[in-house]
Formats: sequence, C-alpha cells, structure tokens
Amino acid sequence: MLHPLVLGLGRAGSGLHLRVLAKARAIAPELFHPEPVIGCDPAPDARHDLSGVITTDSLASATELLDPQRTVVHVCTPPTTRVAVLTQLAQRGFRRAIVEKPLATGIDELREIDALRQRYGLDLVVVSHWTAAELTERIDALVRRGELGELRSIRFAQDKPRFTRSIATHGHPTAFDVELPHSLSVVLQLAGPAEVQRAAWTDMHCPDTVLPGMGSAHLVLHHSGGVTSEISSDLTSPVQQRRIALEFTGGQVTGHYPISDQDDHAQLVIDGQRHIFRDDALTRFVLLAYRHFHTPAAGGHYTLQVHRDVVRLLADAKQRCARAAERSSSDAR
Repeated sequence: MLHPLVLGLGRAGSGLHLRVLAKARAIAPELFHPEPVIGCDPAPDARHDLSGVITTDSLASATELLDPQRTVVHVCTPPTTRVAVLTQLAQRGFRRAIVEKPLATGIDELREIDALRQRYGLDLVVVSHWTAAELTERIDALVRRGELGELRSIRFAQDKPRFTRSIATHGHPTAFDVELPHSLSVVLQLAGPAEVQRAAWTDMHCPDTVLPGMGSAHLVLHHSGGVTSEISSDLTSPVQQRRIALEFTGGQVTGHYPISDQDDHAQLVIDGQRHIFRDDALTRFVLLAYRHFHTPAAGGHYTLQVHRDVVRLLADAKQRCARAAERSSSDAR
C-alpha cells in the first residue's frame, strides 16, 4: 500500500487531487495506506479547512511523517518550479510521483528532469487524464476500427475565462502551458507523431494590466500519417468549453469533455446521434497510476514519453510566437 503526499494545496492540489484521492481510496482501498493523506504547502491559508488531511508547511516536515519509499507524491506546484521540486524530492528519497501538466515549460528543463530520472530512478506519471477518459477511449475505438473511414482532421477548442488566476499566479508562462497539454496529448494518441505547422498567441488584456502571451493560444499540427490537428484555447472567453471535432472520410464526430469537477458527464455525437455518459477521467487516471506504481511497467509510464513530445511541440510553438513578436516589435520601431 502506498501513502499519498499532495505537494501544493492550491487549485490543483486541494481542489482536484485531494477530492479525487478521497474517491479513489473508497473505490480501491487496497492500493492506499489507510492513514490520512498528507498535504504540504507553506501558505497558511492553503492548509485551512482540509478535513481528513494532515497538513505540513514544508517538505522536511512531511518527510518526517512518511516513508519516502512507500509514498506517491502528487506534485501540484507551478510548472516553473518543476525541476527544483523534483530535485528536492529525489534528494529526500522519494521515487514515485504524479506530476501535474505540463511536465516542463521548455526543452532545457525537460533535459534536467530526464537527468534526475536517470540519476535517482524516478518513476514519474504525468497528469494526462483525458487520455484515460472514456470519451477518448470511444473516439480512439472509432479511429482504430475505421467504421467512419479514415481520420482526416481534428479540431480542439478549450476555452474558459481565466483572468483572476492569471493575474494572481505566474506559474504558467503562456496560454500554451495552461490547457493545451491536455488536448495535445489526446491528438497525439489519436493521430500519432506530429510537427508544428503554425502557432500563434495573443495577450490577455485585463482592466489594470496586460499579460503577454496569456490571452489565447493557437496551434496547427501535421501528423506523420497525414492528419491535420488544430488546437485553440482562449483564456479570455466569456464561456467555457472542452470540445473535440473529428472529420473522417465517411462521417463526423464531436465530443464534449466534462466542463469542470461540478459535473462528470461527457457527450459524444456521431453523425448527429448523441450519447451521454459518466466520465470521471481524473479518478480513473489516478487509480491506473497507483496500479502502475504497485506493478511498474518496463520503461516507465506511458504518459512520460507522450508529455516529452508535448513539451517539445509546445516549446517549438512558443519559440515561433516569440520570434513573431520580436519581428513585429522591430517593424513597429
């Protein structure tokens, strides 16, 4: 049995991982240590009102309550701190971790994480619950069986208003780092390896400030099998959606992932016929991750390579956007 440690008690840590752990422990208690989950965050406000959780203000204090060799760390700290946090965990003897997306915000950080993995034997699972979602599973089956012909294109839209969090926190450098790691991992699963064709971002214009590169992100990919994927995310949108649309030679499919933790129903529309079903993907993903930690797969968890590709593609997209911004600034002068 493994003991969960949730590192970082912000939106992801307390709002998602602690909630999902409570459900997962009830579904499969044999996977988890029976003692309360440990939560760690230096901010006093983050440690308030967490029923059934033992909280600490530092990793050193948390380590005193745990056996690192029998612990799974849920890394819910900002992605810009990823290398430093994983280094601290490795040095204290922790080897298993579920890491919030993105795995890294750039290629240099990814290389440092790869070096840490090799040096300390880290077993990392990157949060990629949409790849484990039933909606994705049903779409993947349609692609593989060829019932609607060959897949030609995928369009993904992930829109939501994210002004307050973007102003208050700076752990996600651009709009590419917020929602696109989810959708990008799905399109790579459905259509295979890809390269960037086009990329663009916009700034977030708030009442009192402008956040460069945080307004929206747009990415067009060409997959090696000939499929084109187009992913967009607008963090200034007045409405929220998580929509995937697939064009086949013999039909169309549209899927809607659950919009938030308030409702776990997904919808799938196949040539006009709508199917509605429960799809608590994150709970399912966490259970699969803990089963992996009990019986590790050779070569590591599948999400590791997927998210290495995600980091590479997003780094390419961000570099293209940064160069375009530099050219625009130069032309304006």
